[in-house]
Amino acid sequence: MSAHTILLDFTVDSSLMKNESQIKILSTNIENILRDYLTNLKEMSRFTLDEGVLKIYSCDSGAIVNLRFYNNGLITVNIEYYKEDQKEPLFPYEQTKMIETQIGITTNSTRSKHFPPIKRGAIIDVYITSSDERLLEYDIDEIVFEKKTQFQKIQILHSKSLGNMLVLDDLQNISERDVIYTDTIMNKPKEDYKDKEIVILGGGDGALLHELLKEKPKEVIMLEIDEVVIQACSKHLRSLCGDTLDEKVGPNYKIIVTDCLVALDEYIKEGRKFDYVFGDLTDVPISQDPELWVFMEKVLQKTFKVMKPDGKLMTQVCGAICTDALKNYENLLKKQVPKVKFENTKAFIPSFMEDWIFGFISFEKKE
Repeated sequence: MSAHTILLDFTVDSSLMKNESQIKILSTNIENILRDYLTNLKEMSRFTLDEGVLKIYSCDSGAIVNLRFYNNGLITVNIEYYKEDQKEPLFPYEQTKMIETQIGITTNSTRSKHFPPIKRGAIIDVYITSSDERLLEYDIDEIVFEKKTQFQKIQILHSKSLGNMLVLDDLQNISERDVIYTDTIMNKPKEDYKDKEIVILGGGDGALLHELLKEKPKEVIMLEIDEVVIQACSKHLRSLCGDTLDEKVGPNYKIIVTDCLVALDEYIKEGRKFDYVFGDLTDVPISQDPELWVFMEKVLQKTFKVMKPDGKLMTQVCGAICTDALKNYENLLKKQVPKVKFENTKAFIPSFMEDWIFGFISFEKKE
């Protein structure tokens, strides 16, 4: 059960909307079209606004229609109705397209657009926000797993095209179609992980750990704060992690449930150094929130203290479209002591529906 909102918009010559009589003609023409689809359409309210006119209608089906005229020639028609799960939509796609065409003709519009219904309040939420805060709609048909822990909301959702997907706090993390994510953060095939000492910050889905172990490293330590993520992915994302998450200790790996910053502090005290550190935590902030950037700087500073002189930080960064965030991250790296060198690449990640930046960071060599 959910509320469906259909959005249509039209652009007309603004000279056709200069006075009340012109707007009345336009609204009457639009109302006559809507009455063919909505029984007993009635005007409930009318508001004169600085930028135009808003009219609100009701009808027998329970749908509400907002018809708005803007002074610049924009007309919007928003139709909202409630739909039970098993019932046919009030406006199938073909019918919505027909309404768009008919209103476009009667208003003599130069441009028109209609959107598939936005579904709100459903048990299965098919919308996930992109890295730069755009709305992405997925073909999600099942909630495989859901639990809220002290750290975050954890979901495994099934997508018809992407398979099972790990979603944390309503942000997409990885899907069964995202092997390219792991391959790119590992910089395959350029890096050699054989006999290397490696630590993963985050990575609770197990995909990175699973792939690294194929390279025969000396040891891999995974530091994940939320055990429920590990448990959920071990059961529902086995095409990515295999049986790697079934045991917390193996011949050449350890999974430690802890805050990675706390663990890094311990390694710093011990003087422990790694050939590779993987940053599989939250992506670089797109906002200027100082707290988020303080956290990012803490991670970097502690990471560099546990890297060997020839070690590398391999990290996911942000969406390629978030150019300001990437620039802020590069500026943050320039302030680090000792100086570091930043290289990056990008790859299209299917479940992100966008190009993603990955960074490879090492110490600058002293001359």
